[in-house]
Amino acid sequence: MNFNQKLLAQDAALSTRLRVAEQPGLLRSFAKFFAHSGDSWFCGVVILLVFLLGDYAWKAKALIFGVSMVITAVLVLAIKFTVKRRRPEGEWGNIYRKTDPHSFPSGHATRAFLFAMLAIWVGPPWFAILMVVWAPLVGLARIAMGVHYVSDVVAGLFLGIFMGWVNYYLVRATLIYFAMI
Repeated sequence: MNFNQKLLAQDAALSTRLRVAEQPGLLRSFAKFFAHSGDSWFCGVVILLVFLLGDYAWKAKALIFGVSMVITAVLVLAIKFTVKRRRPEGEWGNIYRKTDPHSFPSGHATRAFLFAMLAIWVGPPWFAILMVVWAPLVGLARIAMGVHYVSDVVAGLFLGIFMGWVNYYLVRATLIYFAMI
């Protein structure tokens, strides 16, 4: 067994130990909730509602989050279809398994950490704290429900933080540019 195979085997073993998808109970219920809370459709609906119902400052924040989510999703999909790592075997999350059979990197973890990073940049502090607490729970829940390996989530964490930084400056600069015209 070469070094890469050994790392992948250790990753799979740790991911299996963290899995609660087949164990009924409160922990599974929490994991299921947080695993779904990072769904792109759900995040998109929340962003749209904030944009439609929020004041000018929240509309700008929603625009930053929405555009950043789309840009980051394109990158995540490009990586997924390049790497083509199969998801862990399991029954839970069939919708994810059918629509996106690839697990690396975790799009949910990437999106959650992207949002946490953006929330830190655009505030308010209560929102940043909420997102910073929520992001790792989404990542852990994806492992616990058996749709991702630990390394998928760790890669999503780093990619989300990086894309939060990139998107904040890119989208903010664009908004400032168009506001000045």
